Amino acid sequence: MDFSLKHLAATTLMLASLASFTTPAHANITPQQSAAILKTFNDSSVTDFRQFLTRLSKSELAKNDDLAPAINAFLANQSLSAEQQNEIHRLLGLYARVKYGSAATETLRELVAIPTFEVEGVPQHENPQFLKIADKIKGLAEAFNLKFRNIDNRVYEISLDGAGDEVVGIHAHADVVPVTPENWVLEDGTRLDPFKVTLIGDRLYGRGTEDDKNGIVVTLYAMKIIKDEKLPLARNFKLLVDTTEETSGDAIPYYFERNPTPNYNLALDGGYPVVIAEKGYGTVMASFPRRAAEGKGAEISAMTGGLATNQIPSTSVATLLTEQPAELAARLQQAGADYAKRNGGNFTVTAKVVGKDVQLTVTGVSAHSSEPESGVNPVARMLDFINGLDGKVALKHNQITDAARYAADNWGLDYLGSKLGVGFADAFMGPLTASLTYVGMDDKTFKLAVNLRVPKGKSPEVLKSEIADKLSAWSSKSGIAPAFDYSIAEPMYRNPEGEWVKALLAVASENLGMKHQFGTSAGATSVHELPNGVQFGLAMPDVKYTGHNDNEFKTVEQFMLDLQIVTEMMGRIGQLPKL
Repeated sequence: MDFSLKHLAATTLMLASLASFTTPAHANITPQQSAAILKTFNDSSVTDFRQFLTRLSKSELAKNDDLAPAINAFLANQSLSAEQQNEIHRLLGLYARVKYGSAATETLRELVAIPTFEVEGVPQHENPQFLKIADKIKGLAEAFNLKFRNIDNRVYEISLDGAGDEVVGIHAHADVVPVTPENWVLEDGTRLDPFKVTLIGDRLYGRGTEDDKNGIVVTLYAMKIIKDEKLPLARNFKLLVDTTEETSGDAIPYYFERNPTPNYNLALDGGYPVVIAEKGYGTVMASFPRRAAEGKGAEISAMTGGLATNQIPSTSVATLLTEQPAELAARLQQAGADYAKRNGGNFTVTAKVVGKDVQLTVTGVSAHSSEPESGVNPVARMLDFINGLDGKVALKHNQITDAARYAADNWGLDYLGSKLGVGFADAFMGPLTASLTYVGMDDKTFKLAVNLRVPKGKSPEVLKSEIADKLSAWSSKSGIAPAFDYSIAEPMYRNPEGEWVKALLAVASENLGMKHQFGTSAGATSVHELPNGVQFGLAMPDVKYTGHNDNEFKTVEQFMLDLQIVTEMMGRIGQLPKL
């Protein structure tokens, strides 16, 4: 440790003072008081944490809010009560926001500018964009005097050392889901570059601002602050930056085959305050063999939809070949308007002539597939609409119409598995969700994926068997025989105990004005199978999650709160005598 003797003494005093406390202590600083402090200081007015505290202790804010005793005791390296220690950590979070808010925002801009999405045919660890972001994160870590290791370009490890052997792993990821650039348009017509952070109002638009480059940034700055201020730590922290969270998920297992597993694991890739349960992630992939079109009428030659199984897109587009494009477009336009009106009116179906073909477009609302209720799925509606055209618009039958019948008969517009008869729910974790997401085509097959999010209450084996039996019966009845591939993971459900979760819950709920209770998530993170693994933000549970959406954004205020909360959390968790 590179602490001075003075800081070593402070370490002993602070840790010893906390040893006798078994119940959680509050910080006793309200959000209103925090806001007043933030309004008083700016990044040019503070040089370091002690100077920030010294100025604060002499102000009316400290006198009115009774913060002076805690500040003066800390500055004098005296023993602090648990409440006073928590007040100091709350102020540390506020200092992080004041001193480094602008710098952290600029760093977020730099990371978002690197397009780290999967490129077909290129292993993620060989993708030049991941080599580029690895170098960028390495440069930041070294500038912040933190240890950096690149584990074969699969995981980037940044370490902040403390005393003892315990390790707290903080998980974030550098990869993002793909984008459809033409869909990044605001309601007023403003076009956005997905890989350039654009500030409009309080929103920072850009792919990765919400999921999950913000998590990398706030953790790096929290580590920097604790390192610069020589704050004592009773344990070690490691920021583990994953590169395959959105795709294969094999980077973190690769890392743990070669490195010890942290004793405690926090994913900054979910929801506040503390999420102790995650649904199991599942996929039903149906592959329809390409076949020659049969019958009379127009032929659907292509269809687009989601680019990933965990992403509900905003649009789905089908291309139709016909000898009478103008007439077909008009009939589809009318049929589409009628279909939208009958099914809620919250999406549009349009048809237009493009060259010699007709382009049919269903426009819905994009969403993360873990929250299908927050979007309007255009893939499901496109397939259901196509299937319902028989008798209204003549279509030749091929692999795409086969897929449309499969989707309409078994999944429909419902996202709870009710159409297939496999729906169920858990009182805490909520219902099974099943969303038509990914559409893929090549010379041999048309692929269609249903993304599942599975709560506890039914094992993956039982659910898989139920789905397979029902789809097998449908295949026999319909004469359509796609190849099915199933993948369903166990849900995560924890009942965490200990001072660490009490502290996490207190930090998040007090700063955000939330109820002091654990949460559940439909999204799976890299801590799903790790010991003492929970989600600790960085999204608000009552606000639509914009990750995986077109026009993804993070508000400036929430990004600042994330920086504040993660800094406070690391200081507080780092100094607890026992987790």
